Amino acid sequence: QAQLVESGGGLVQAGDSLRLSCAASGDMKMYSMGWFRQAPGKEREFVAAVSWSAVTTYYADSVKGRFTISRDNAKNTLYLQMSALKPEDTAVYYCAQGRWALASMNATEFVHWGIGTLVTVSS
Repeated sequence: QAQLVESGGGLVQAGDSLRLSCAASGDMKMYSMGWFRQAPGKEREFVAAVSWSAVTTYYADSVKGRFTISRDNAKNTLYLQMSALKPEDTAVYYCAQGRWALASMNATEFVHWGIGTLVTVSS
């Protein structure tokens, strides 16, 4: 079973940038990958997803133009570059490995999850 470990979270100010990483213990290159987040008191929500080849990416409207998802299959690592951060981006960010090669925005299409990394954006 694949294990995913997120890193890179922390406390930043509004307008700052941050890059999250997700290291996969297994071979992730044949699977889609994604980022989700859960803010305090809210349900988990989709952030971004990338297909196995990185040809296709999807973003939530709330992060489009500010966040960029990427992957390095040789390093079994997924990234989320976040810029122009807002206080409403504060959440625990989770990395997830998809069931299939094609990207999806549906959490049910992801089968392996990390334990998350906290991002706090102060105003």
